[in-house]
Amino acid sequence: MKKWKAPATVLLSLYVPPGRPVSEVVNLLREELSISDNIKLKRTRNAVQRALAAAIDRVSKISKIPDKGLVFFAGENVETGDFISMMLIPPEEVRVFFYRTDKTFHTEFLEDMVYEHSIIGLILVERDAATIGLLKGNRLTVLEEMEEYIPGKHEKGGQSQRRYDRIIEQMVEDFYKKVGEHANKAFLPLLEEGKLKAVLVGGPAYSKYDFVQGEYLDYRLKKILVDQLIDVSYQGEAGLRELVMKAEDILREQEYVEGLKAIEEFKLHLAKDDGMVVYGENEVDNALELGAVKELIVSEERGDVEKWLEKAKSHGARVVVINNDMPEGEWFYKTFNGVGGILRFKTG
Repeated sequence: MKKWKAPATVLLSLYVPPGRPVSEVVNLLREELSISDNIKLKRTRNAVQRALAAAIDRVSKISKIPDKGLVFFAGENVETGDFISMMLIPPEEVRVFFYRTDKTFHTEFLEDMVYEHSIIGLILVERDAATIGLLKGNRLTVLEEMEEYIPGKHEKGGQSQRRYDRIIEQMVEDFYKKVGEHANKAFLPLLEEGKLKAVLVGGPAYSKYDFVQGEYLDYRLKKILVDQLIDVSYQGEAGLRELVMKAEDILREQEYVEGLKAIEEFKLHLAKDDGMVVYGENEVDNALELGAVKELIVSEERGDVEKWLEKAKSHGARVVVINNDMPEGEWFYKTFNGVGGILRFKTG
């Protein structure tokens, strides 16, 4: 959809949240159709009206907006005459009502939902407070905010001071354990689905180092923990935003490096001709069915990434999504149609 361009505002994008009456949506589209008579250029007017007519026809045929909402695109390439009309149920709930005709389709709302193959787990931790969140595309979600009363130091000396310090240390450790348990519960299902790509930890002072060095996070999450810890001053959504902004280059580099490593391993096996890679849609599909694919490589440009994510999830394969801006990314897309796999064992 992103590749479609028009010299005039003739490409229609419609997002409808759940609960919106179908009749209300259809009436809005009919009003827009009536207003479109005022468009001076005949070619543009005809293209806009064709898109609106397609939207009215498709939307009026359903009795209820689905539970996750509805997304509709329609438009004509005025240069070639090609026309596209697509209605779909999104993978996540639509949160806004949005209608526009433009020179491009507005896919940005959908992109945040689709890019679930690169979710980043976020943890802000200090000795008495923590925030757990997720970064999905450009969408930041606060999952949980935690707070515990832990007293500071007092002026007693001798054994009383040492005993008091031990009690405080135990309270801090118990809080870190609680944070780890909640993070494990939130992140592990996403990791098992192949969606969680990294965990990023931040916070003030030394608490984040104590948390990471302790045995609080599941060992599987520690394997994808970003090495660099980020100094963050706040908790809550403001703190998560600060964490993501400061780690932007780190996260981009991590995803980039992950893609490079996958492509290099794929090329190495190709050069060796050792039978440890597979390519071609049917061949990859068959290898996935056998459980033979260790790592599935998919080009973003294919447009059906979600389909391959589901297949990989069903057969225990890890997914790496690459794009044409990466070295060898365009080569992989053009040569292998953007899908290939690194195998656990030979299939033939």
